[in-house]
Amino acid sequence: MKKNRLLAKWLNNDLSPDELAEFEASPDFEKYQKIKNYTDHLEVDDLDENAMLSSILSQKKVVPKVVPLYKKWVFKAAALFVLFLGITFALKFFVAQTETANYGEKTTFSLPDNSQVVLNSGSEINYKKWDWDNNRHLELKGEAYFRVAKGHRFEVQTSLGKVSVLGTQFNVRARKNRFDVVCYEGRVKVNYANTQILLTHGQGVSFENGKQIKMTIRSLKPEWTENQISFYKENIQNLLDEVERQYNIKIELKTKDTISLFTGKLPAKNLDIALQIISTTYHLEAKKVSKNKIIFDEK
Repeated sequence: MKKNRLLAKWLNNDLSPDELAEFEASPDFEKYQKIKNYTDHLEVDDLDENAMLSSILSQKKVVPKVVPLYKKWVFKAAALFVLFLGITFALKFFVAQTETANYGEKTTFSLPDNSQVVLNSGSEINYKKWDWDNNRHLELKGEAYFRVAKGHRFEVQTSLGKVSVLGTQFNVRARKNRFDVVCYEGRVKVNYANTQILLTHGQGVSFENGKQIKMTIRSLKPEWTENQISFYKENIQNLLDEVERQYNIKIELKTKDTISLFTGKLPAKNLDIALQIISTTYHLEAKKVSKNKIIFDEK
């Protein structure tokens, strides 16, 4: 406390000779002396209070911009709309598109190059719109009839094999272990396992469990597109599976005779006649146990 008092008196030159001698003998005197010598050379202008006040008042006042609440909402809505458009565009062009035909139905649609596709009952197609003209590739589950526009190579991939064309009309069916391809116009290249076959107008081929069957076709397009189910050397279980798909029903088979193969046609719009043809061919009796269930039993 005494030290601070001596420092204050020293700065004001109020120390007595004894006090000055005591202060100069202190260990901090040299430091205080250097500080005093430095501050003696500083010059501070007199404060012009009126000038400072005028400067403050002359400055332009900035009024904060207030955005109405409804405008904020509009901006947010616009941003969400743009985001929605972006997501929609991505889904439309980059994500795989799916076309289906449920049991008892057929679906017709166009691909991006205006190629026409008819999907048979219980079938599905997946493809991408992005860069379609240069990469015309799709995946098929079931059966479909194609009328392909001319352009780059067109490929139909199934779990059993692949079909490649440039511009033609053809039918592809991949059900269980059976793979059928029929050419109605132009040329079709078929790849199955390690086998490659070139089909032309009116030719068809069928593969099942490694066996190959060639067919001659006289119709101009698949019979199923005109409500006729056509079979060529088909076993009874595959035949009944197709009837189930066309009529959206369930069929139970109670017979040991599953070896005989069926070649012919069944109507796709008259269930009673279809059941009668099957019963006569295989010597069976058809029983309707409910609206959507049929049982075939031995006579």
